[in-house]
Amino acid sequence: MILYEIKQKFSGEQLINLKSTIREELQNNEKLNSLKKDAEVAITAGSRGIENIVTILRETVNYLKEKGLRPFIVPAMGSHGGATREGQIEVLHHLGITEDSVGAPIRSSMEVIKLGTTSEDLPVYLDKFAYESEAIIVVNRIKAHTAFRGKVESGLSKMVTIGLGKQKGASFAHDQGANRMEHNILEISKYALKHSTICMGLAIVENGYEQTSVIKGINIEDWHEQESILLKKSKELMSSLPLKDVDLLIIEEMGKNFSGTGIDPNIIGRWRIKGVPEPKEPNIKRVIVLDLAEKSFGNANGIGLADFTTDRLINKIDKKSTYMNAITSTYLQRVMFPLTFPSEQEAIETALLSLGPEVEKEEISLIQIPNTLHLSHLYISHAVLDKLDEKKADYEIIRKIELDFVREQLKNKLSR
Repeated sequence: MILYEIKQKFSGEQLINLKSTIREELQNNEKLNSLKKDAEVAITAGSRGIENIVTILRETVNYLKEKGLRPFIVPAMGSHGGATREGQIEVLHHLGITEDSVGAPIRSSMEVIKLGTTSEDLPVYLDKFAYESEAIIVVNRIKAHTAFRGKVESGLSKMVTIGLGKQKGASFAHDQGANRMEHNILEISKYALKHSTICMGLAIVENGYEQTSVIKGINIEDWHEQESILLKKSKELMSSLPLKDVDLLIIEEMGKNFSGTGIDPNIIGRWRIKGVPEPKEPNIKRVIVLDLAEKSFGNANGIGLADFTTDRLINKIDKKSTYMNAITSTYLQRVMFPLTFPSEQEAIETALLSLGPEVEKEEISLIQIPNTLHLSHLYISHAVLDKLDEKKADYEIIRKIELDFVREQLKNKLSR
């Protein structure tokens, strides 16, 4: 089968003056700048791969030190890292976030303080170290969530509710299912903002090339309104597959460093959540994932979104961290193993065969991507190319290759 490497063109708004923007946004927050000298300030750091996150954290730390404050980093990632103190530090280290790289100590603990309960009796928890600080700055990327739609999704409020709530807070927020997630995040974060030392948020929005597009300081007075505006902006900029109807999608790698669900449901059009209807599009008949990224540390949350995979991926799975992630979120279907094969070649050829005996290979709409985060470069079949020409999509052909294998492994990969 002939494939074409193409480069998709997305909206490319990119923030150029990163450091000066960070400082300007910090300077604009009255609560932060009214702190007394030597006050301790907790800065959150999550488990996602965010472009420029080390620079953003380091510049925030530098600004606070210049003001005579004592900043430190708090891992804010719910149950990730196996829901252990050491595991969460390790996750940050693999993202390049160390005490040396950001210039501040990292204080990690799974211990939480109960702030109280919402009007609906939802308990509100906060990381012990963050609770004991004089101020908290919540730093996170704003983007579409992988399990629900709402005014706020994945971003600052979710980090307050689930990240700073640690495993205990994350469990309560997820307990009532995906249909209640937005409501729970709003209610719990509202309570936390009112009854904790959170002084501001530092929101990050990335463009379709995963480049930093926006850094915005958020005041607690209009927190949710500002986050909602940035969420809309993020969705306008986010990347996507070039076609909504696809026969076979080959994903070279999955992992927590690409999406909280390993394989972003927003990209492939699959929720796999009991009681939640599947999206109408994208409509992908078969999904195959070949490998688990090293930076996912064995967490294969989302493997259940695929139909086919390899022994290599399955053998890399850390069941403890994967199962803990699924149990905390309650989305158990997302970790149920797909059909598994010894080699990439057998997995791909079986996936093609599963499309039916009368389907001609040259008529198959096939897309190959490195992962569900990086979608600017991808391989497509001739059938996809024809449809892109029909819809006058914005893309550039780089080269033409053959779908081929070497020692039963895929010869051409985008992730190399």
